[in-house]
Amino acid sequence: MSHRRCGVDADAEAEDYDVDREAGADSGSAIAEFALIGSLLALVLAGTLQIGLVIHVRNTVIDSAVAGARQASLADQSNADGKRLASELITVSVGERYAQSITVTTARHGQDDVVEVRVRTPLPVLGLWGPAEVWDLSGRSVVEDVDSD
Repeated sequence: MSHRRCGVDADAEAEDYDVDREAGADSGSAIAEFALIGSLLALVLAGTLQIGLVIHVRNTVIDSAVAGARQASLADQSNADGKRLASELITVSVGERYAQSITVTTARHGQDDVVEVRVRTPLPVLGLWGPAEVWDLSGRSVVEDVDSD
C-alpha cells in the first residue's frame, strides 16, 4: 500500500532515505577522527620540540666547556678562570642547574699540555627537567706556551 501525501510517495522517500543513510554512514566520524589525529600530531610536535631542546642544551654546554678550556689555556689565566667562565656561560644560557658539576684538569698529550673542562649535566627529558648529572660533556684546548720560540 502506497501512501501519497501532497504528491509525494512516502515509500519512495523512505527508500531514498535508507540509501542516503548507507552512503553517509561514517559522516559523523569526522569529529572523532580529528580528535585522534590532532592529539597524535600534537604529540609528534611536542617530541620534535623536545629533541630540538635536548640538542640545543647539549651543544650549548659543549660550547661553554670549550670556551672555558680556551680561557684556562691562556698563558695568563688559571684553571679557576676557565671554570668560572664555563659556569657563567652555562648559567646564562640554560640555567644554573646545568652548571653544578664542572671540573677542570690539565693533562699531557704527547708534546702538549691540554686543558679539559668536563661538565656533568642533567638530561632534559621533559622541558628542561630531567635526571641529574647524566651527561658527561667536555671541551679541550691546548695550553698556550709563551716560553718556546
